[in-house]
Amino acid sequence: MNDTPGWASPGSAPSDGHEPGASGPAEPAARPDTAKPAQQPEDNPQDAGSKWSQEQPPPGQWSAPTAPTGPATPGQSPPPPPPGPGWGTQPPAGPPGGYSPPPGWGGGYNGWGGPPPAAKPGVIPLRPLGVGEILDGAVSTMRTYWRTVLGISLTVAVVTEVLVILLQGLVLNDSAGTEALNDPSASVDELTRALGETMLGSTVVFLISLIGTVAATALLTTVTSRAVLGRPVTTGEAWRDARPQVPRLFGLIFLLLLITFGLLAVGALPGILVAAAGSNGGGIALAILGLLGAGVVALWLMIRFSLASPALMLEKQSIVRSMNRSTKLVRGSWWRVLGIQLLAGLIANIVAAIVVIPFTFLAAALSGEGVGGFVNGTSDLGWTFLIISGIGSVIGSMITFPISAGVTVLLYIDQRIRREALDLELARAAGVQDYGTGPTPGS
Repeated sequence: MNDTPGWASPGSAPSDGHEPGASGPAEPAARPDTAKPAQQPEDNPQDAGSKWSQEQPPPGQWSAPTAPTGPATPGQSPPPPPPGPGWGTQPPAGPPGGYSPPPGWGGGYNGWGGPPPAAKPGVIPLRPLGVGEILDGAVSTMRTYWRTVLGISLTVAVVTEVLVILLQGLVLNDSAGTEALNDPSASVDELTRALGETMLGSTVVFLISLIGTVAATALLTTVTSRAVLGRPVTTGEAWRDARPQVPRLFGLIFLLLLITFGLLAVGALPGILVAAAGSNGGGIALAILGLLGAGVVALWLMIRFSLASPALMLEKQSIVRSMNRSTKLVRGSWWRVLGIQLLAGLIANIVAAIVVIPFTFLAAALSGEGVGGFVNGTSDLGWTFLIISGIGSVIGSMITFPISAGVTVLLYIDQRIRREALDLELARAAGVQDYGTGPTPGS
């Protein structure tokens, strides 16, 4: 992007798990009261002004020669006298080493309350982010730039849902297949045919929804990256900026899906071969175990590649290089990235379900055999049901698209801040003056 930091030229620091500034702070200067005492002159018995005893204590036990302040209790040593002027003067209050905050660190920092708040030109502060800040940044982007965000989400959701409704209403609305699946006396051929048609229809609907999700992610990635700098962007600007990378983004998503389904097929293949050889029970169990193992591997890979999409869109990388970038950025933070992605997906889907479920039951009540037929699976999905439930799906997509895309982009930015000091580039691009140029504590 023209007005964003050097996305296309990632930081020179290697993404190998070492964070900038990981070295320990410099050793503080010695405190005045623990410094090595100055060497005292030797005794001079001829010095008339000397008040010291001829047999002095060791240097580390010297104390000011003052008279006791009161009578001592018999058999008990008198308490040590208080230090006189110039003896053992206490250092001023402050951190160890006498550190005082340098100029330019903002008001209110007294050396004990931690560093001042980071610069925040946009929806996030320019420093490593917490989980709540990432979620809040995604929601703040949607709230601050709601015209652009909801406009993109609404357009993509409407186009996608119209295609799905037309496909389900004109092509995939085969009541014979539904009846065969609900009929206990149906033959194996009928069940196989009905199951194949159902899976084909679900796959087509999934691919259409995936295309819409990819398009929304591409456009919302641009919006979120500008929101970090506090700069608005229109839908037209987002499309012009994202359009050159959209074909590569589709290729990336297709490759990730191919890897996922390939792993699942390889995991289930031994069980399928055993079942085909005649051992049905053992083959099914082996296939289930294989699918579970392949699913774990697929999940591990998908999290490693989860930041490839923003790397491809913002750094203008190729498909393979964006996957390598994601691998380096996620290395050492796999569990953290997984947890944040799961939490964001859970929140987005719960909010979307709160909207979609009432529309689904309303559509079932106004069409076919009512809610009872819909629950039992015997209701025919007519146009009324498809249109009303489609409206609920559009509203739900308007919520899930911005949250999912925003969290992914902010995770990518957070990992680059932690590993490559991207906050310096962001501050420069946002016009923050003197960011990162002042002295640091302990230096």
